[in-house]
Amino acid sequence: MSQLFRDHLEAVSPLTDKEFEYILSHFRFKKLKKHAYLVQEDEYVKYEYFVLKGCLRAFVGDGDTGKEFIFQFGVEDWWITDREAFFQGSKASINISCLEDCELLGITLTDREKLGEELWKYEHFMQVKANLGYISLQKRLQMMIIGNAKDRYEQFIRQYPHLINRIPKTYIASYLGVSRETLSRLYKD
Repeated sequence: MSQLFRDHLEAVSPLTDKEFEYILSHFRFKKLKKHAYLVQEDEYVKYEYFVLKGCLRAFVGDGDTGKEFIFQFGVEDWWITDREAFFQGSKASINISCLEDCELLGITLTDREKLGEELWKYEHFMQVKANLGYISLQKRLQMMIIGNAKDRYEQFIRQYPHLINRIPKTYIASYLGVSRETLSRLYKD
């Protein structure tokens, strides 16, 4: 499993064995069962997680209607956390739960900053990943604002073809901001 993490890091910055082992020593392994919560609203978030195995969903709930709104999935080779709570030391405003059994590597903010100060390769890696994350968020927001349901669905299929049969359609509909019925119509087209 650590090879997936090493490959992920080295896609940006090649590492020596010593550098990789040092980075890895700052992470903690976590294993969760399907339906378990990684992050729960109103709890403090101590870790940012790299997904080694499994699938998760990040969502907010509307207390008035009971509806959930999914804004992120996390699968192998992706990062996930409540970023605001993690970086600001505040309580979570979202939930992250496991759609499958999951294995993760977690790092504290203190260790993340320490690694960034000590290894320029890690700092560079985090900067590149943050920029790619912002680009992805910008594209998602643009699609949610100007794209219709069919455009959003087609974009999802293009961007995440490996997820379409892995994630329940109800959750994909929530992510796309459409009803399950609308997604069913689009799915048949």
